[in-house]
Amino acid sequence: MISSLIAFCVLIKLHVLSRIFFRLESEWVGVEPENQWENTRIVVLLNHTSLYEPVFAGFAQVRLLWKFARHGVLPVAEKTMKRRIGLFFRTLVRHVVVVTRQRDHTWDRVLNKLDGKSIVIILPEGRMMRADGLDASGRKMTVRGGIADILDVLPEGRMLIVYSGGLHHIQTPGERLPRLFKRVRCRLEMLNIAQYKEELAATYPELDLRAAVIGDLTQRRDAYCPFER
Repeated sequence: MISSLIAFCVLIKLHVLSRIFFRLESEWVGVEPENQWENTRIVVLLNHTSLYEPVFAGFAQVRLLWKFARHGVLPVAEKTMKRRIGLFFRTLVRHVVVVTRQRDHTWDRVLNKLDGKSIVIILPEGRMMRADGLDASGRKMTVRGGIADILDVLPEGRMLIVYSGGLHHIQTPGERLPRLFKRVRCRLEMLNIAQYKEELAATYPELDLRAAVIGDLTQRRDAYCPFER
């Protein structure tokens, strides 16, 4: 309980500071759902551009932040956790799981943390976009398949997709300090997990779940992210 209270205090501070120092703008894809955060099991952030993305806590309702603090599961790259900022990420949710960028035993630890109350926060691209639009190795940004493993073991609930407008105008990877009082944009979409998997199977009958999720989320990212110009 103490770790949950610490996480909740950190998230509340992030929520308040984000609203003070940035101009938050959001809109829903399709019809805005009733009971927006109820039964949310996965939060997916697409268009990963900066380690300052915790500012998106400013968009969340307080009860969702409390759920993160009590039941959150956050996979964080081993490379990130070795930096100073890794100490900060350890305070954000109940279960922070250090993972490699391989499909190995570290990913099994993420799946083993899932239970009937857990809520997973995941950045499925797995690495950050640099200023040139590519990752640190010069490769095109793509969705990776770990999100499909999570969907596969969750029979029900809802998935919230946060389509980020990008944060390079606030902090580009490699820069030390952020630029304050900038606009932070996102679009939000809530999907029923069981229905989503059924629709994927019908739309991509020739593909397994992993390939179908990768293709679908890539298309959604490119269609709905309100990219900064």
